[in-house]
Amino acid sequence: MAIALEEVRLLIEASLPGATVEVADQTGTQDHLEATVAAPQFEGLSRLEQHRLVKRAVQARFDDGSIHALSIRTSVPA
Repeated sequence: MAIALEEVRLLIEASLPGATVEVADQTGTQDHLEATVAAPQFEGLSRLEQHRLVKRAVQARFDDGSIHALSIRTSVPA
């Protein structure tokens, strides 16, 4: 079961208002994804805490099998 990249982007943006989000398909199957997220909410958080916020935003899609793997890159906007 594949998921639209746009849906993943919108889920992350809804969870982290003001974030800049890019989502890419790593394998062509739309279930191994990479998300690059710059969000002001990451200020002062460890990288692990930042990644948890992103994963929490899409957890339902992991639970239903739409996403099998998600590589995450995070940063605080300049």
